[in-house]
Amino acid sequence: MGRGKRVTYFYDEEVGNYNYGYDHCMKPFRIRMAHSIISSYGLDRKMNVIRPPRATAREMTRFHTDDYIAYLQRVSPELAEQMPTYNERFLPLLDCPPFDGLYEFCSISAGGSIAAAKCINHGESDTVINWAGGLHHAKKGEASGFCYVNDIVLAILELLRYHQRVVYLDIDVHHGDGVEEAFYTTDRVMSVSFHQFGNFFPGTGDIKDVGVERGKYYAVNVPLREGIDDETYRFVFQRVMRDVMETFRPGAVVMQCGTDSLSGDRLGCFNLSMEGHAACVEFMKSFGVPLFCVGGGGYTIRNVARTWAYETSILVGEQVDPVLPYNDYYEFYGPEYRLEVPASNMPNMNTREQLERICTDIHEHLRHVPHAPSVQMQEVPRDWPSGDEEEDREQDSRKNIGADAADEPELIPEDNCNDNDSGSNYSD
Repeated sequence: MGRGKRVTYFYDEEVGNYNYGYDHCMKPFRIRMAHSIISSYGLDRKMNVIRPPRATAREMTRFHTDDYIAYLQRVSPELAEQMPTYNERFLPLLDCPPFDGLYEFCSISAGGSIAAAKCINHGESDTVINWAGGLHHAKKGEASGFCYVNDIVLAILELLRYHQRVVYLDIDVHHGDGVEEAFYTTDRVMSVSFHQFGNFFPGTGDIKDVGVERGKYYAVNVPLREGIDDETYRFVFQRVMRDVMETFRPGAVVMQCGTDSLSGDRLGCFNLSMEGHAACVEFMKSFGVPLFCVGGGGYTIRNVARTWAYETSILVGEQVDPVLPYNDYYEFYGPEYRLEVPASNMPNMNTREQLERICTDIHEHLRHVPHAPSVQMQEVPRDWPSGDEEEDREQDSRKNIGADAADEPELIPEDNCNDNDSGSNYSD
């Protein structure tokens, strides 16, 4: 495989320290497990490995609302118990608990994706990885589906400063609703989501959902049924993505590589092997367009780690031994200790006729898209001054240890609120 420019890999070792809760299926620890395999194969020596700066509140509010980010900065398990009304507004507690270090976790994930976008913008790399990113369900003013800050939207906003058109591609088993919603009215971002559809979270992503206003036909949804296997997934994926790339001609691609579409996932109901999942990454790499890969879902953590490590090897262009080398979490991968996630014998509920019809419908939608969307060339705005970013991070740090509280909106305990109270900045 050709390498081109060196691959850049963003990783902050502290991301594995955060815990949604012992009974929660989202485990940030899986990112540390993947990194351990990547390092044990020596792939880190083939990449430019960077610990990214953490995203500041100001950077997060390029998409999210000020009051939501201010709440994330302050919330803790103890505070959440005192103010259940605010939690109902911002955090669906079962899916998105207010765990210790929540804001710091979000700043790591978002910081890596923003830095990755800048890396592409500045021509430093054509292939960038941030497995801590990919939190595609987060909305402008609330958390959703284990996602608090939508690092993908923040990265795409950064890419749009230099690139006229960006494709967002999502192979998570769940629909990429947060990203699609953010760009639903624009013709500069084409969102493409392959997902399970029908009585399945988040319940969006019908093939008829194509965008509105100037964004009409720039949302592409591929609704699939349970049990789809490598062969049928490859068929529909390559048909649709070849159409998308030839029609839209993006300057960059952001690819969400959620691994809950793998066989045996705790939440997903697809039947992809590791090779079938990774074949999508390899196919997108073949277009030669700057590619930014992020993580996402995936709840059988040993398989998440295996797959992201394998996909890293594909992006780097290195073949790796299917026998796992010893690593920090070697015992997780027994008894086979191999770099593989096999498919099972579950039935495939997707028929060839159904998939042909999906491909045909999407092809018809894309016929409405001009090859050059209505974007005029203009001068690229200057990057944010680095001094301002450092000042923002220092300010965030002070806020996180309790200083400068007077500068923040006051969170009034629910017991002190009444219908006539106008002092709260978080009124319903």
